[in-house]
Amino acid sequence: MVLSPKPDSRPSTPLSAHPFSQVNVFSAQPLAGNPVAVVHGADRIDEAEMAAFARWTNLSETTFLLTPTDPAADYRLRIFTPDGELPFAGHPTLGSAHAWLAAGGRPASTGTVVQECAAGLITLRQDHDAGRLAFAAPPLVRSGPVDGAEVDRALAEVGLESADLVDAAWVDNGPGWMGLLLRDAETVLRARVNGAITSDIGLVGPSAAGPADVEVRAFVPSLGGPEDPVTGSLNAGLAQWLMGTGRMPGNYLASQGTALGRSGRVHLDRDPQDPDTIWVGGECVTVVQGTVHLPAG
Repeated sequence: MVLSPKPDSRPSTPLSAHPFSQVNVFSAQPLAGNPVAVVHGADRIDEAEMAAFARWTNLSETTFLLTPTDPAADYRLRIFTPDGELPFAGHPTLGSAHAWLAAGGRPASTGTVVQECAAGLITLRQDHDAGRLAFAAPPLVRSGPVDGAEVDRALAEVGLESADLVDAAWVDNGPGWMGLLLRDAETVLRARVNGAITSDIGLVGPSAAGPADVEVRAFVPSLGGPEDPVTGSLNAGLAQWLMGTGRMPGNYLASQGTALGRSGRVHLDRDPQDPDTIWVGGECVTVVQGTVHLPAG
């Protein structure tokens, strides 16, 4: 006997179509950076549907482009992880600005894009010669030394010892980053998750030879996975710490994602006209483009 499937008796939900992009950030190689999903024209999508779609994409972040409420902004952005909304994040900011520009967005000021998000107004600049976008690093909400017991716990969670450590500081610009400066890039790459990670930990170590000046890794339990491929917010906080203490010059290149088979590159540049501003930049490329159908608000 052949059983026919039961017809779905649930009422159908009206759907609305939205342009959709999936952008590779911090690398011009399509599969070498960190992806972000971007939904355009999202004003009619309610918060619950945004959160549901972010869980469905299962990427570290999914963003939604909306009409700005602040007249100084070019667009408004909401950023969701599979677990909830973020006030700000680095690679979603760059990827969403790239998607907005590629879709025909025209900033009010040539060469500068202003994003409105829950963290306020974020300024981005376009470097047409280098083919990069960069955002101004937001101020740290927590800085300074880390309690020794917390440092020991963090080192143990990533399989390292106190002899591997040069210094530690809070570099928190929202996500809660603890920065650990290690002896060298090789020590950064040697780190391994040892059980549960209880806080967001960023590792950085100088590279004696290679395409970049430092190697970075981000262990991010808040994103639902042990490690993030390439992380704008962490690199922003690390640059403010390392440049501020004179450990790194006003311009340097960070490599991230090596341990995951990626080759992300993050450009950190102190503004010569405004030394308090550090630009965090990288290349972006659209990998997926089409239409997404979501419940109408």
